Parts: sequence; C-alpha cells; structure tokens
Amino acid sequence: MIPLRDTEPSHTFPAVTIGIIGLNVLAFLYQLSLDRYELNWFIAQYGVIPTRFQWADVASSVFLHGGWWHLIGNMWFLWIYGDNVEDLLGHAKYLFFYLACGTAATLVHVAFNFDSRVPTIGASGAIAGVMGAYLIKFPRSKILTLVPVFVFVTTMEVPAFLILAYWFVIQFFSGIGSVGHSHLSQGGVAWFAHIGGFLAGIGLIFLLTKRDRYLRRPYSRW
Repeated sequence: MIPLRDTEPSHTFPAVTIGIIGLNVLAFLYQLSLDRYELNWFIAQYGVIPTRFQWADVASSVFLHGGWWHLIGNMWFLWIYGDNVEDLLGHAKYLFFYLACGTAATLVHVAFNFDSRVPTIGASGAIAGVMGAYLIKFPRSKILTLVPVFVFVTTMEVPAFLILAYWFVIQFFSGIGSVGHSHLSQGGVAWFAHIGGFLAGIGLIFLLTKRDRYLRRPYSRW
C-alpha cells in the first residue's frame, strides 16, 4: 500500500515542513556532486556511527539520504503527515518536535547497535515521530492509498489509524527479526530508529498539545 494524500485539511501554511523538505533536497543534491571517495568520507563524517557517537552527528544525519528512493520516500511521507502536525503544534514547536523525534530515534538505534561502525543517515526516525503524532491526533482521517489487487492497481481511502498501525507493526517485527544481525558490517534499514521515533512522537504529542485547541476546530476528527 502506498499512501498518496490525506483528507485532513490544514489551515496554516506548512512553512517548516516545506523548509525541512528543501534542506533535505539541497543536502542530497550536494551529495550527488561528490565522487565516491568524497561521498564515503562525507557520510562517515556526518552520519551517526554508534561506536563513535557524537551529538553533532545526530543533527546532521537526519538531513542526509542514501539514494533517490530513500529521499523521495521520506519526503513523501513527511509531506502527507507533516502539515497537519505542524498546524496542530505551531511552527516553532513543530520544529522542536521534529528534531526531538529524530534525536530519540537515533538514540534508540545506537542503543541496539552500540558496537556498529556503520554510518546511519536519513530522516526516517524523525518522520516516524510525525506519523506517531498523526496517529494520535487524527486517527479517523482518511489516507488515499494506492492498493495493488492481483494484476490491477486501485485507490481507496483507508483510516489513518489502520495504515499507521500496520506500518508500525511491520517496523516492530522487522526490528525484532534484525536482532543479532545488526552488528554486521553491511548497511540496511534502521528498524529500531523507526520504532523509537514513532513512540517518541506519540509521547511528545501528548506533552506538547492541549486537546481543547483542536476540538474547537470544526474539521478535527477524533
């Protein structure tokens, strides 16, 4: 299932979401300008390496990506879910929320891969936090989703809580399945970063919002 867009309207311009997408695209275009040796050095320098953990790398790693599909997938999910969470929190608080979720995701990944020398990059953990917040605040919103049916492809509106809960279950069991293999030298998907970011988003959205604010809006769905 591929989400295309949500049905939850937003009444403010998602300046921070667009800014984050822009920064990620610019960072990736810079990566493309590097040759292979320079790129490997750049990723090792600014990605998070658990055995050489540095706080500065946490901030830089969430704006780097490993390829076009990595970038497009992450930015697509951020565009679908981010505008409503930004509308809910306000611009400044949303930026803090996004970076906090990215930090939590990174710390969880490091905790489960403390002996790894493989650099970790990507915005997936932070975006997972946005998705966790969306699940809590907009569970009855509909997500227009591309669904393959045998040899055909169709679209249908799926409740947000179903599609996001399904996504989390996949991350959870994939993470459990990766235990014991995360120390290997090859790269892969940072499943526990997704899990950590998602749970951080759920916790933070309760701390940073007041339910009454959105209840007064006529388009809110609970």
